[in-house]
Amino acid sequence: MMDSHIDPIELELFKHAVFTIADEMAVTVIRTSYSSVVRDNMDFSTAITDRHGQVVAQGLTIAGHLGSIPSALAAVTARYGDALKPSDVFLLNDPYSGGMHLPDIFIFMPIFDGDQLIAFAAAVCHHTDVGGRVAGSNAADSTEIYQEGLRIPPLRLYEGNRINETLEALIERNVRLPDNVMGDLRAQVAACRVAERNVLSLCNDMGSDKVMLFMNETMDYAERMTRQAISKLPDGVFEFEDWIDDDGVVPGRPIRLHVAFTKKDDSLSADWTGSAPQVKGAINSTLSYTSAATYCAVRSILEGDIPDNDGMCRAIEVVAPPGSIVNVLPPGACAARGLTGFRMLDCAFGALARMVPEKVFAASDGGVTGISFGGYREDRSPFVYVEFLSAAWGGRPEADGPDGISNLLSNLSLPSAEGIEAHHPVEVVCCEFVRDTAGAGRFRGGCSLRRQLRFLEKEGTLQMRADRQTFPPYGLSGGHAGTFSRNTITSGETIRVLPGKVTVPIYQDDIITHETAGAGGWGEPLERDPEAVLRDVRDDLFSTPFARNVFGVVIDRDRWMVDVDATKTRRKEIFAAKELNGID
Repeated sequence: MMDSHIDPIELELFKHAVFTIADEMAVTVIRTSYSSVVRDNMDFSTAITDRHGQVVAQGLTIAGHLGSIPSALAAVTARYGDALKPSDVFLLNDPYSGGMHLPDIFIFMPIFDGDQLIAFAAAVCHHTDVGGRVAGSNAADSTEIYQEGLRIPPLRLYEGNRINETLEALIERNVRLPDNVMGDLRAQVAACRVAERNVLSLCNDMGSDKVMLFMNETMDYAERMTRQAISKLPDGVFEFEDWIDDDGVVPGRPIRLHVAFTKKDDSLSADWTGSAPQVKGAINSTLSYTSAATYCAVRSILEGDIPDNDGMCRAIEVVAPPGSIVNVLPPGACAARGLTGFRMLDCAFGALARMVPEKVFAASDGGVTGISFGGYREDRSPFVYVEFLSAAWGGRPEADGPDGISNLLSNLSLPSAEGIEAHHPVEVVCCEFVRDTAGAGRFRGGCSLRRQLRFLEKEGTLQMRADRQTFPPYGLSGGHAGTFSRNTITSGETIRVLPGKVTVPIYQDDIITHETAGAGGWGEPLERDPEAVLRDVRDDLFSTPFARNVFGVVIDRDRWMVDVDATKTRRKEIFAAKELNGID
């Protein structure tokens, strides 16, 4: 229960204030960052924690970072403890010392009111490059972490307001784009300084003791809300399995994901036991990222007004066996762990659909596809372009799956063609939806997105991280599966099909084409509103034959109308054929 001495109106104002601080941090990162992956893709997160490192408020960006910040900050406090001082700034990226993967660099700043530690400001950004064997430091076919780039344990970047010049020089010498990396790090520090100013303003207005009390109460409030919401869910054990195509090193060997949710009273546990052992390729997930995927899935089926902080996480236990693909041990590679996180989200939704089918949508496109180009211009200056391509959500119990939207776990944005072409040796040839790819259903899934990029430099290296070439996104409640993803490279008149996870040389005027998977549908396709099918055909998302053969909707293209009588007849034919073949 809430402390009876706390004014609930004052607490509500505080909650809005502290979440606004986290959001202002995010805006600061966008305004001051250098790289397109941070500024345009928005692959970063910001947060305010209490003095013990528990997240009180997370900013408006990536759900996949929820749960990672306490682990990273705990590594900092374990190393420095009582040596923390005002205006210090710490950083780390080592997955085996609190991080997630090497491109994600955490920045932390302790916030003191006088001599008293009040809170921490935190900002984590995906950096364009941190060294390693492949430009972008995100290759799926690395086999140990030593290939992936510069590993940074918890270290002090600033002491007071003075930068650690030794650490700064070490980072600059080990990355391909030091201006971008150091610029983005400064953006993170700037965001933390904004947070420091605003938290101290709250302390000045309310007193530091009340600020710390209200931080605790904000998390306790989130825990109470979460447990109350969980208590309304049905008790029981709900399991699901899904499969990743391969790890990018051993082709043709599917990788199992398995989760069992156990719900009892006001608690929920997610046990990932039964998932595959950790693999050679770099798609292994850290425990913090597995936890984030689990929290994100559960959070999405609960009420919308629960604060996103550590209080919510207290009600959800995550079990992930060490040495598995969902909890990698050193020296396992994990640069492409994002792929597994997205697929874990689909797996978790599959299990939750058996608990609350009316609240869960079908499988999405399989998660954002990572694409990077790297190399050197004729003057030997380096270039690295990194983008994360998102496409579609699955059909929902009450609506179609959105098209052209980021995976729920990532919440990323697609960079503009103009911005890409102005700064990188890349031409955006097309970015378009692909007809007849959305999983059919009463509510269809989102469509596949085709993205073509022409490489303009003399030579370079392409790295891609994608999935769902073998196992399509599943449908729910009678909805159809979506379509497979596809990668090709066109060199002159030659078109070569590429695997989902690949690192290959590329040359001038090569065109890289990626088609994301189409998302799964929800509900029986023959129950879809014919007018909705007509609208999709007119928008060129479905062809007329697809509408007739899958949805049983006959369209008069001369008048752009549904032929009502022919549709009734066609749907009876399809239904009869299904009964004859024993198809539900």
